[in-house]
Amino acid sequence: MGDAHSGLRYATLEPVTTLAFVHAHPDDEALLTAGTMARAAALGHRVVLITATDGAAGLTSQEFAVDLVEHRQKELLRSAEVLHTAAVHTLGYRDSGLTGAAPGGFAQLPVADAADSIRTIAESEAVDVLIGYDPAGGYGHPDHLQVHAATRAAHALLDPTVRLFEATLPREPIARVAAGAAALRLTPATFDPKEFARAWTPRNHITHRVNVRGYLHQKRESMRSHASQRVADDSVRTLAMLARLPAPVFAALLGTEYYVAVS
Repeated sequence: MGDAHSGLRYATLEPVTTLAFVHAHPDDEALLTAGTMARAAALGHRVVLITATDGAAGLTSQEFAVDLVEHRQKELLRSAEVLHTAAVHTLGYRDSGLTGAAPGGFAQLPVADAADSIRTIAESEAVDVLIGYDPAGGYGHPDHLQVHAATRAAHALLDPTVRLFEATLPREPIARVAAGAAALRLTPATFDPKEFARAWTPRNHITHRVNVRGYLHQKRESMRSHASQRVADDSVRTLAMLARLPAPVFAALLGTEYYVAVS
């Protein structure tokens, strides 16, 4: 499955009807899967976006701090429109925050509850392919770990013909960049580069690499849709830096999206 390019296998989407992407927060779809979503829609497939939390604990500026949940919901819908998403479902759980300590946060709730919600949506949308997160939860955010667990649990309740993939990134280059930035003292004193040695997925475990270079305009516009997550009063946001990259650099860094086939 896939065509060869520079020694890598790039997945071509099979003739499926509906793909459902499960994300933790509004804006996660822009970073991890926007290109695949746009490509799938362009090929005539039906794309469904499921977002677990309200994004209430997202870092932002004073401009957006009031009614942040409302801002982020509007941004999510704008991103979905850019990507030609057919349906958007928000589970409505409270954002747990970076440490998972927000009272009543998604990460603290029973996995079975979220799994049942995802299962219900997947069945109502007649989903053929379900996409969650890798076992590391990407960089380890508690809500991402919960999405991984809940999506796997939901998949176990679905018809066995439904396929499960997990969105990820190759671990090794990210770990090298983190270690180098720490060595050059470009990171905060509390930053521990060793955390990235356990993040994401080892390169040799990745099964699918999706070439999304033809859809980078939509991916960039998806990022730009999340205005509240591109600004903060006391820090530089990753989303802002990526959205401003020159086109050749943007393509080199973000022109491929990565997945592991679970079933």
